[in-house]
Amino acid sequence: MEPLDSTLQRVFGYDSLRPGQRPVIEAIVAGRSAAAIFPTGAGKSLCYQLPALHLPHLTLVVSPLLALMQDQLAFLARHGIAAASLDSTQSREEAARVMAGVRQGEIRILMVSVERLKNERFRAFIRGVPISLLVVDEAHCLSEWGHNFRPDYLKLPAYQREFAIPQVLLLTATATPQVIEDMRGAFGIATDDVTTTGFYRPNLRLEVVPTPSEERARRLASWLKPRLSGPSPEPTIVYVTLQQGAERLAAYLDKAGLPARAYHAGLDHQRRDAIQAAFMGGELSCIVATIAFGMGIDKADIRNVVHFDLPKSIENYSQEIGRAGRDGAPSHCLMLGDRGALTVLENFVYGDTPTRLGIRRVLGEVAAAGPQWELTLNALAQESDIRPLPLKTLLVQLELRGVIAPRYSYFADYRFECLIEPAALAGRFQDERRAFVEALLEAAPKARRWHALNLETLARLGTERGLDVRRERVLKALEYFQEQGWIRLESKGLTEVYAVTGEVAIEALGDELHDHFRAKERTELARLNAMLTLFESDSCLSRRLAAYFGDTQAPERCGHCSACAGQPARLPAPGTPAPPSGEALAAHCRPLLAALAEAGLPATAALLTRFLCGLTSPWLTRLKARRLDGFAVLEAHPYGRVREAVEALGLTHEH
Repeated sequence: MEPLDSTLQRVFGYDSLRPGQRPVIEAIVAGRSAAAIFPTGAGKSLCYQLPALHLPHLTLVVSPLLALMQDQLAFLARHGIAAASLDSTQSREEAARVMAGVRQGEIRILMVSVERLKNERFRAFIRGVPISLLVVDEAHCLSEWGHNFRPDYLKLPAYQREFAIPQVLLLTATATPQVIEDMRGAFGIATDDVTTTGFYRPNLRLEVVPTPSEERARRLASWLKPRLSGPSPEPTIVYVTLQQGAERLAAYLDKAGLPARAYHAGLDHQRRDAIQAAFMGGELSCIVATIAFGMGIDKADIRNVVHFDLPKSIENYSQEIGRAGRDGAPSHCLMLGDRGALTVLENFVYGDTPTRLGIRRVLGEVAAAGPQWELTLNALAQESDIRPLPLKTLLVQLELRGVIAPRYSYFADYRFECLIEPAALAGRFQDERRAFVEALLEAAPKARRWHALNLETLARLGTERGLDVRRERVLKALEYFQEQGWIRLESKGLTEVYAVTGEVAIEALGDELHDHFRAKERTELARLNAMLTLFESDSCLSRRLAAYFGDTQAPERCGHCSACAGQPARLPAPGTPAPPSGEALAAHCRPLLAALAEAGLPATAALLTRFLCGLTSPWLTRLKARRLDGFAVLEAHPYGRVREAVEALGLTHEH
């Protein structure tokens, strides 16, 4: 086999590897699992891209964001490496082509989202494909103590076993020592095969200048003017917390003669792609973005990263400033936010904590289910008023406590459109296979265009005619028919099936789980306070930032941060008046109380507080609460104080 360094030069055009890459790549090629904890832009992706060309079978990459996949695929295509993704933007024909390429061994690297692994059709497909390596991008999502925990990531070790994948590579830019230990332990990776290169970046000037919100836009404009004016404007990202904030600030800068565009998840794909392409191509110098922008952005010459508002955490801050100066040239990272934005960030945390009532409703569903529990996530979210992400976390907690065990997921409905005559489809087979196809067609009556498959009817026909009509065989047949261009296949209604394996003590277990989520809430709030402490530090900001991630190699004094310059930041708390009480507060609550009564839903203190603070939940969405008077009227007030004021009204009931 060609030596690694020869492949590196021939395919990628690099003469040497960056620090940390060699031990990771050599561990993978030697047949061991590994983890790479490198700063943003330090070359994590090459740690799987190079080995993939030396491994015998498919490299399967799990990535949390479509943007990450698209950027990496574009890079691989430029270097002539056969890679593809399966994602929700593709047509059925495109997906079928990718699957055929994987099955035939033509595609070496396949990228998917973690949610794709819950897809029954995808799992049936991938079980038949030999896989050499599972790559977990943004692997800190595995840890409940990470800043971006995703419950579905906890299932990745089980998927590795299910698909018999011999090796795993974990990649992340932001992991504290505790998170690294969680990641390593989940996959049994040897300590010696965890490579951390350090977080200190000598070319980044870190400046914290807390500025009152009413002065911030003006100060930002004057700071940006010399950087964006002239013949060579400096590529700049300005991060804000909220979508409407991005729109307002971009319009303000534009009016001030500093061309800028807003980028956030609320824009349609086409608009976002056009803005990103303009920025990457140098036609646009300034992007005002929420954290939706930047993941996987491979632009080496970003000179300025500004935090107009407080970042969400130290991990987010590190990741976002890591997009500056990847070419090694001096770059500027400015933080203008003050404690005024802290309330918004805290309210996000409170909004994700399931209520005791919601948890008990979920447990009631489990208790009533008998030995087997079937659920669809959206229906359960509506029943319990728990947002989908914390609801997934709740289900994982029930698994960890031995109350439920995942069995399988399936699509409730399959339907197909015949692109050739049904009789011609059956006529392509003989003997038992023909009888199987005829039974399948008989169990799928046609409406106007679509045949809806009734699996119960098919099971009865199979029993009567002595046919093998197991679900797995049916799915394989349908996928094969689609690949051949004989049918167009659709599936919907993902249903998850769990075995109920433990006792469901609704009150006691509900209290225990509520305590767990409240502890997680306190951890997230402590994370915010740790960030404020970091920004207000009298000692070197660069060193403290590196130390948070377990890196002790940074210098005592970097000489290029605001603390080293003798200008340590102070973030004074804003003077927020107490929320209204009594009749004034009750008047704000009445529109929601009336809507809840009409819908037959209970009024809880948590629900009223979320409504007043401008937070959404499944019930509030169902009631179109945003249109009601009173929604978000107290969004500038701390959630805890609003909740106390609501409880004092005595208008709610909690069971």
